[in-house]
Amino acid sequence: MADVARARRLAERIKVLIAESLDRVIKNPDLGMVTITDVRVTPDLAHATVFYTVYGSTDEVNTTIEIMARNTGRIRGEVGRHLQIRVTPTLEFVIDEVPATAASLAALLAEAKARDAEVARLAAEAKYAGEENPYREPKTDDEE
Repeated sequence: MADVARARRLAERIKVLIAESLDRVIKNPDLGMVTITDVRVTPDLAHATVFYTVYGSTDEVNTTIEIMARNTGRIRGEVGRHLQIRVTPTLEFVIDEVPATAASLAALLAEAKARDAEVARLAAEAKYAGEENPYREPKTDDEE
């Protein structure tokens, strides 16, 4: 039976270890500003997916992705030295798309809010094209 709570604790520990060891393990000056956002470990503790973001231009992001891919084994070795478990999980680095998605979603929401305000303004200034109540009932003989 897999222990999900243990996998979560191990994921948090791996997240801290990777964040601390990036400067020690990777001595490449081209490494961008990396933030480890999340780590997910499988319940059998054999595989860890590390999500990270990189601050900078697209060239800096691409360079950092290449550097991280080249140094995955060295980072895994550093994590394995500090973890006290029998088997060190394999690491898979995945660029985290959540911040970019959140920014585009915020822009779309701002655009929708502006359009709603424009529609409300036009509705407040609207005038009837004909009579105010085109469905009024015809006058009867008693009302005349």
